Amino acid sequence: MRKTGYYTHPQCWKHEMGAGHPECPERLSAIQDRLLISGVDLGLTAIEAPEAPLADIELAHDRMYIAALRGLSDQLIEDQLAGGPAYAHLDADTAINASTWKAALCSAGAAIAATDAVLAGELANAFCAIRPPGHHATRKQAGGFCFFNNVAIAAKYALARHGLSRVAVVDFDVHHGNGTEDILAGDDRVLMVSFFQHPFYPYSGTENPATNMVNVPVPAYTKGMEVRELVENYWVPRLEEFKPELIFISAGFDAHREDDMGQMGLTEQDYSWITYRVREIAARHAQGRIVSCLEGGYDLSALSRSVEAHLRVLADL
Repeated sequence: MRKTGYYTHPQCWKHEMGAGHPECPERLSAIQDRLLISGVDLGLTAIEAPEAPLADIELAHDRMYIAALRGLSDQLIEDQLAGGPAYAHLDADTAINASTWKAALCSAGAAIAATDAVLAGELANAFCAIRPPGHHATRKQAGGFCFFNNVAIAAKYALARHGLSRVAVVDFDVHHGNGTEDILAGDDRVLMVSFFQHPFYPYSGTENPATNMVNVPVPAYTKGMEVRELVENYWVPRLEEFKPELIFISAGFDAHREDDMGQMGLTEQDYSWITYRVREIAARHAQGRIVSCLEGGYDLSALSRSVEAHLRVLADL
């Protein structure tokens, strides 16, 4: 019986951006602890992620950007040997340390490997417990804690390397996936559906989106039942019409009511419901094939409970 894959790598714990930063290694530890305590880990197939080949990352990112990020990483490591700083900042909130380059390769590699395994029929679906996250990374720029856009890379990979004709991206993070939109907008082989708090970082997603983007901005304090109605009215008809052959999920859990990174009001039950609706669409059109990648979620308790809820639906537990 095909199972749900659970991809991660020890390198994903080694990337960090300084004391007190919300996008911290403890996020992955909280998820793993919760899955262990709840017994959900027994229903998953644990797989260590490989590093993504640079040729596959170049499907979504500019070659010069990739080279610049690698060069910055190499320079940081060299400077540290001479007593230099532990971090190099790309913007006010986004920094690399000596392990970021490898962690980013493993995060993208998880999404690619999960795509391979799901399309080969080795797994029913997969969840990638990875960091750094990806959906704010544009073709040419890091930002919003993101360096490589894991989901966009995997979507482009499924089209280019597996010859799929239609893939969908579902993004339920509290922030707009501006990087994913930057990379995928205008590609009619991809349909991206999302909701996001607005106005809010990154202050995008509302200005004349491309026809393959279903952007649903919502005000602060929007609760789960309202989001469910928006999903039914905006996402579901477009996904049913599009008939994706594979669905990717940018699984950010920072729209949870306990997460103070945003001001929305979702609960674990809402994430279960959204995952169930996506699973139904995948069953009808994509042979059940889903690859989900961790994005945001910064309250450790809410994050771990929400991932458990998400995985219970994916793994049918």
